[in-house]
Amino acid sequence: MRIPHWLILALVLIVSGAGVAWWKVDSYGFPLQAEQTEDSWTVQARIRVQPGDGPVKAELQLPSQTPGLARLREDYISRGFGLDLQESRYERTATWAIRRVSGVQTLYYRAQFYQDPDQRDFAPRPSFPDVPLLEEPFATAMTAITDEARRRSADIASFTTSVISRVNSESPSEEVRLFLNASRFEGDRLGITRILLSGARIPTEKINGLLLVDSERQARPVRWLAVHSGQRWLFFDPATGRQEMPDNLLVWWRGDRSAVRLEGAELLDLTWSVRRNPIGSLDLAQQRAETHDFILAGLDLNQLPLQTQSVYAALLLVPVGAFLLVFMRNVIGVRALGTFMPVLIALAFRETGLLGGLILFSIVVAIGLMFRFYLERLRLLLVPRLSAVLTIVVLLMLGLSMLSQKLGWEVGLSVGLFPMVILAMVIERMSIIWEERGAHEAMIEGLGSTVIAILAFLLMGLETVQYLVFVFPELLLVVLGLTIAMGRYSGYRVSELIRFRELAAKKP
Repeated sequence: MRIPHWLILALVLIVSGAGVAWWKVDSYGFPLQAEQTEDSWTVQARIRVQPGDGPVKAELQLPSQTPGLARLREDYISRGFGLDLQESRYERTATWAIRRVSGVQTLYYRAQFYQDPDQRDFAPRPSFPDVPLLEEPFATAMTAITDEARRRSADIASFTTSVISRVNSESPSEEVRLFLNASRFEGDRLGITRILLSGARIPTEKINGLLLVDSERQARPVRWLAVHSGQRWLFFDPATGRQEMPDNLLVWWRGDRSAVRLEGAELLDLTWSVRRNPIGSLDLAQQRAETHDFILAGLDLNQLPLQTQSVYAALLLVPVGAFLLVFMRNVIGVRALGTFMPVLIALAFRETGLLGGLILFSIVVAIGLMFRFYLERLRLLLVPRLSAVLTIVVLLMLGLSMLSQKLGWEVGLSVGLFPMVILAMVIERMSIIWEERGAHEAMIEGLGSTVIAILAFLLMGLETVQYLVFVFPELLLVVLGLTIAMGRYSGYRVSELIRFRELAAKKP
């Protein structure tokens, strides 16, 4: 059986439009509701330095890769300093430099982060470390600890947990106490744990980061442990040995080095702060799309000038109203004057309001019809007659506006928003139907046009519809596909089924 061409086209349009919209929602987090928000966090590092007599250079380690978090934007604030950024995939540093400066200087780094489940990078794949060369009795103690942990574990994860538990035990073994009491290790349990894991040739990384909380003006960096299993990085709480990575842990820098290095100055203070601030999901999704080089990011209507945005916000609703018109005429069977007149009248209702718009529309059409019947007696040709009707419509709109001004009726001042040519054509069309088929048919089609205009106004007035067609204009492909499919419908309309229901009941 051959599939009709129109059906293939309709399905392609529907699937394409819906697929692109779903791609934007699923991959980049475009929200389906206008007021939807997500959490973001602003983190700041403030560096206060006391310069010496010569050049000053300050180097700050910057956040690079954190599983589950992505950077939205960042700022560097300094006065008179030159800024140099050194960036790679896994390492980032900012260097401020100045030849000569006096007085206490303050440097700021500020960045905004958001949760991104697609972000999984952390650090490059490491090589296996060499076994640390420790003098006795540390070498023997290291071997005893690792052998005992290996006997009580099944894989690298359980081995790491076992070593951490031994180092942090309230009653540590003699071998562990040897490391803890040695001045060279300074009681650094995380450092001791990394040495013991290196003794088993397990790659490790020391994580220095901040916990992203609601608000903390004096945040303190926390330390975490990363272990490579041979296939991926595993993360452990260095105090408990639990395998986990907090969702709100921002990896600021890795390793034993300090966050700030200075040349020609003395570090007075290094302050960290964190603040949570909700951000619109739409803004966040747009930033995420630009960061990930989304192919359609450049087609975002929010990048247009505001006046142009206002125009397209109205124009994009026209196909939605036209689809409703097709449905009402082809499926329901409501008769209307003209093709798109109800949709344009519905757009005018958005400015005047429904009740006021209906009153103004009815007054203009009723008075216009009376003048049109008078012009018929003059036996004018078609074009002059339409021009005369158009002039009368303009004069009526002007008169209503002036009357509204006198009466203080603000809605009447919006009558000029009605499409004048459409009103003139409505009057002409109704008068012709009136003459050819009678007043009853003219009123039926006029009433049908009004009903469709009201429904189109209500549909296009929904904030959800306005938001979806503006943020997801590709959904108009779905509307187009449905319109094409509906355009092939040739069955009974609902009005016909109601009209001939008695005949259908008598059918044997």
